[in-house]
Amino acid sequence: MRVALDTNILVYAEGLGDEARCSAALLLVEQLPGGAVLLPAQALGELSRVLTGKAKRTAAQAREAVLGWADSFEVADSSWPAFQAALDLMVDHKLPMWDALILAVVAENHCRLLLSEDFQNGFTWRGVTVVDPFVAQRSPLLMGFLRNPS
Repeated sequence: MRVALDTNILVYAEGLGDEARCSAALLLVEQLPGGAVLLPAQALGELSRVLTGKAKRTAAQAREAVLGWADSFEVADSSWPAFQAALDLMVDHKLPMWDALILAVVAENHCRLLLSEDFQNGFTWRGVTVVDPFVAQRSPLLMGFLRNPS
């Protein structure tokens, strides 16, 4: 089984946000089996924007953070078919375009889970289930995937 990380997980793991979410995101990333994790390139682009915008990091610092994530996990590019699917998600499910693109790329790359708090928890599309890892009642699917879940 493969799992993908949305931008908000990366942002929290970078230390932006409330302390509880930042700690939970770091623990979550540590518990994921590295070879099964996918990062949509779109999420890394959004991370860079947040790091230079909200966090006021320099472009060089943002680059180092993004490259560090890319060194740790597989990165998936956005394809034209994924972009077309994202347009359908935008129309059919009223998703914002860039969130829809992340979901489409994740589905195209055969992931089973997308960890994100930006979608409806439990939303499933093309075999991908969106799981909010910060809700009190954690998904059994996610718990079965984690190494040493707490």
